[in-house]
Amino acid sequence: MKPSLPLIHGLAMLTALALAAPSSATVLRCQVRYASETILVEARAVSDPYTVAAKDIGGRFRFKAVMVGTPQKVDHIALYAYDMELPGAPLLIHEVVHQPPFADQAALPGLTGWNHVYSAQLGREMVYGCALDQAAP
Repeated sequence: MKPSLPLIHGLAMLTALALAAPSSATVLRCQVRYASETILVEARAVSDPYTVAAKDIGGRFRFKAVMVGTPQKVDHIALYAYDMELPGAPLLIHEVVHQPPFADQAALPGLTGWNHVYSAQLGREMVYGCALDQAAP
């Protein structure tokens, strides 16, 4: 049985769309360490940074990684750490914004180096490092 012309046309369109789609997208990978726990936080490009939620880190901190732009072009990266033990928590205790051009090292912590953030309550320490990498969309 021969496939119909509309079916062949539809398959050709799907193949063309698949080939035109980006093969990879930029992803931000951050390793966050607190106490004896290590958490991997991944961020993909967003157009609205306010939609990104902060990740709980051991109930003591929150960490937020925001990559603003498109999958192919990152406009800027913002990283935030919040102290959850102080009155009025969450309390922003660390903020850094990275602008292009970005470091071209995919291995952690190629973009940021290791950052040490301390809570005012008992001097608790959270350490994080991030790198940009390419990932399948």
